[in-house]
Amino acid sequence: MLIGVIGAGVAGLTAAFEIARAGAPHGAEVELIEKAAEPGRGCSHYAGGMIAPWCELQSAEPIVATLGEEALAFWTKDIPVAKVAGSLVVAPPRDRAELTEFSRRTRRFERLDADGLAALEPALAGRFSGGLYFPQEAHLEPRAAMAALFEHLQTMDNVRIRLCADSVPRADWIVDCRGFAARGALAELRGVKGEMLVLRSEEIELFRPVRMLHPRHPVYVVPRGEGVFMVGATMIENEERSRVTARSIVELVNSAFAIHPAFAEAEIVETGSDVRPAFPDNLPRISRQGRTLYVNGLYRHGFLLAPALARRVARFLFTGDIFPEVMNANQGEWADARDRGAHIGTPHRGIGL
Repeated sequence: MLIGVIGAGVAGLTAAFEIARAGAPHGAEVELIEKAAEPGRGCSHYAGGMIAPWCELQSAEPIVATLGEEALAFWTKDIPVAKVAGSLVVAPPRDRAELTEFSRRTRRFERLDADGLAALEPALAGRFSGGLYFPQEAHLEPRAAMAALFEHLQTMDNVRIRLCADSVPRADWIVDCRGFAARGALAELRGVKGEMLVLRSEEIELFRPVRMLHPRHPVYVVPRGEGVFMVGATMIENEERSRVTARSIVELVNSAFAIHPAFAEAEIVETGSDVRPAFPDNLPRISRQGRTLYVNGLYRHGFLLAPALARRVARFLFTGDIFPEVMNANQGEWADARDRGAHIGTPHRGIGL
C-alpha cells in the first residue's frame, strides 16, 4: 500500500509521520512530495508556534481546544521540541474589561495580581496590575520544529521524500496538505493573511508567550531565546501573500511597545507574511474526494491542530475510523469507505501540484 502526502508544511509533515508510524505494521509506505526545495517554506515558516489550546477558546470553537490538547503531547513527547512554560495574558488598565471577558471564555488558568505577575515575568514588573496565567501551555520555534520532524521522517524506513516535485505518482490514497494552494479543489477555502516581525533586544527577557489584549490591536510576543522575539497578531481578509505593510509593522511595534518600552529600540531582524487557509467557519476539515483526503482549514492554528488531524487521517486509512467532528462532508461516503475497509482499493492516478 502506498500513500502519497502532498505538501511539507506542518500539516504534511505531521500527516506523513503519523501515517508512516501507523502504517508500518501494515507494510504501508509513505511518499512525501513537496514542490519547494526544502520543507516548511509556506505559512508554517511564519507561525507563532504557541501550543495554547485553552487561550484559543477566547475566539475559537471548543473543538479547537479539544484537538489542540493532543498537540501538547505530540510536540513534547513524539517530537520533543516544545517548552512547557505556560502562556501569559495581560491588558492595559483601560482595557481590563477585555481581560475579564477573556477569562469568561477560557479555562485552565490562574489569576495573577501585580506581584504574582512580576514574580512570573520580572521584565513586566510594574507594567500591569495583573493577568491570566495558563501553566500547562507550551511554545516552540516553528522552523526548528519542522526541521526536527523532517529529520525524523528521513530516518523512517517506510518513508520516501521527493523535493522539487511537481506531480504525484500512482498511489492507493493521496493526502493533500497543500493549504491555500488546494483551493482549486476546495471551493469554500479562503485565505487570511498574517504578518509578523522578529525583533532582537538585549534589554528584555521573557520566559513564555505574552498576549496583550486590545479591542483593535491585540498582539502576542513569543520569546525565541537569546534576546529574539516574534511579534504577531494581524489577520487580514485578503490573499496577498508576500507584502508586509507599513501600517501592520507600525501597529505591531506600537503594541509590543505597550508590553515593554524597550521594544521601541529593538532591532528588526525579519518581517514576513503569508496566507493561512480557512473555511467559512474557521474550523479545520478533513474532506474526501474519491481516493484523495484533503487536510485543510487550519487557519491560524497550524501547529496546534496538525497533530490531531494527522492522527485521524492515519486511523481512517488503517482502521476505517470516522471522526464526524472534522469529517463533516458526505458522511455516507465516509461510512462506505469504512465498511469496505479504507485501506483497500485501486491505486490513485495522481494529481499535479
